[in-house]
Amino acid sequence: MTRLNRQRAEEIAQSPDMKHVTYSGNQVYIQHVNDAHTARVFTLYSPENEFDAQLEKLNEKL
Repeated sequence: MTRLNRQRAEEIAQSPDMKHVTYSGNQVYIQHVNDAHTARVFTLYSPENEFDAQLEKLNEKL
């Protein structure tokens, strides 16, 4: 697992391909990056519950 920085989070958010990104052990989808520290995400098992996640807590499985 690799922690995401802002640039990589933006790349994933703009990518048409689904990437394996987790937050607190749950796979999430990055909708967009808010600022230098957070991104708007939702978990794949609960897409109706969006929330802001700290970028430093997002991990990508390579």
